[in-house]
Amino acid sequence: MHKHLKLFASTAAAALTVAGPLHAATLKVEAGEGAQQRLQEALIAAVPGDTVQLGAGRFLLNDGLSLDVNGVTVRGAGMERTVLDFAAQAGAGEGLLVTSDDVTLRDFAVEDAKGDGVKSKGADRIVYYRVRVTWTGGSKESNGAYGIYPVESTGVLIDGCAVQGASDAGIYVGQSKDITVRNSVAQGNVAGIEIENSRNALVAENFVTRNTGGILVFDLPNLPIMGGGNVLIENNLIVGNDTVNFAPKGNIVAAVRRGTGIMIMANDGVTAEHNQLADNPTAQVLVVAYPRPYTDPRYNPLPRNVRIGANTVARGGTDPQLPGKEQMLAAFGGALPPVLWDGLGVPAKTISVDPSLRVMSLGLAKVGAQADTAQPRIARLTRPTGALARASLGAPAALDARILP
Repeated sequence: MHKHLKLFASTAAAALTVAGPLHAATLKVEAGEGAQQRLQEALIAAVPGDTVQLGAGRFLLNDGLSLDVNGVTVRGAGMERTVLDFAAQAGAGEGLLVTSDDVTLRDFAVEDAKGDGVKSKGADRIVYYRVRVTWTGGSKESNGAYGIYPVESTGVLIDGCAVQGASDAGIYVGQSKDITVRNSVAQGNVAGIEIENSRNALVAENFVTRNTGGILVFDLPNLPIMGGGNVLIENNLIVGNDTVNFAPKGNIVAAVRRGTGIMIMANDGVTAEHNQLADNPTAQVLVVAYPRPYTDPRYNPLPRNVRIGANTVARGGTDPQLPGKEQMLAAFGGALPPVLWDGLGVPAKTISVDPSLRVMSLGLAKVGAQADTAQPRIARLTRPTGALARASLGAPAALDARILP
C-alpha cells in the first residue's frame, strides 16, 4: 500500500475507534405486561454502543436484572418518571447488577429492591447519573444494604443521584479508585455516603441529611483491596444526621453513633474542608481508629494524615451518643467541640485541624479501648499533616461527556 494510503487508513481507523460503533442502536422498552422479560432480553441483546431506552411508567419486576455487555447506556425518562419497582422481587439479590465496563446508568429509579438497589462489580469507568434508589417503607433493618453500590472499579462517577432507606450505606464506593460523588442527596440511610478501602475520591456538593452518619471514610481489614486514602470531602451540606441506627447487628456501620456528620476511620490522607455541618448531635467530625480485633498483617488501624480544614459548623454535639455524655456536656458548656478525635496515634502524623475549630481528644489509651475509659480534653492540633495528591483526585474527566443531554 502507498505510504499516503497507509497513513489515511490508520487515521480513519483511529477516528472510528474514538467515535464508537457506526450503527449503535436504541432498544426501547416500555412499562406494562411482560416488562421483566422484555427488559432483561434488551439488556442481553444490547451490543457496545447501544442504548436501552426505558419509557416512562412503573416497571413491575419480580426478579433482579443484570447487564454484562460493555459500553451500554441504560436510560429512563427521569428519576421520577421511570421506576423499576422490585416490591414483588423473588430472592434477596440486587435490583440491577452490572459487571461490564464503560456503562452509563441514568434517569431512572429503583424502588424496594430486596437486596442492594444498583450494584456494579469490577465495572470500570461506570457512570451513575440522576439515578434514584428508594425503600418506600422508611428506615428498616430489612431494607437492602446499599443503594448505589460500585465496588472493585477504576473510574466511578456518581452525579445527581438520590438514595433513601439503605440499611448500610445509601451511596457506597468500595475497593475502588478514581472516584467522584457529587450533586447527590442521601437521606434516611444508616450511612449517607461511604468511601471504603478506596483511593483518589472526591466527595463534593452533596446534601446529606437524616442519616445515622453523614459521610464515612473507612479502611477495613481482611478485604482483597487495602490501603484506602487520598480522599477530599468538600463543599457538602451535612445537616441533621440524627436517625436511630437501623443496621443489622454485627455490621460495622451498626456501631456508628446517631448524630455523626463526618466520620474518618483508619484511613490515610483525608481532607474535609469548606463543608457546612449543623445539627449533628454526636459530632460534626469524628476521627477514630478501627476498634475491633483483627489478624490482617497488612492493616494499619490508625487514621493518618487527616486534615480538617475550615468548615462552617453550627448546633452540633448537643446530644452525643457516648458514655458519660452528661459529664462531658457539663464540662464543655452544653455542647461538645466540633471535632472529636479518639486520641490514638502521634498527633503530628494523625490529624491537623484548622484553628477556627475546637477539638476534643477522648484520650483513649490504646486501640480497641472503650469510650467509657475516655479522659476528654481540649487538644491543639494545628501542625500540618501530609498533603493530598490533588491531581489524582476524582473520576476521569472523560466520564463527564456521558452526562450530557
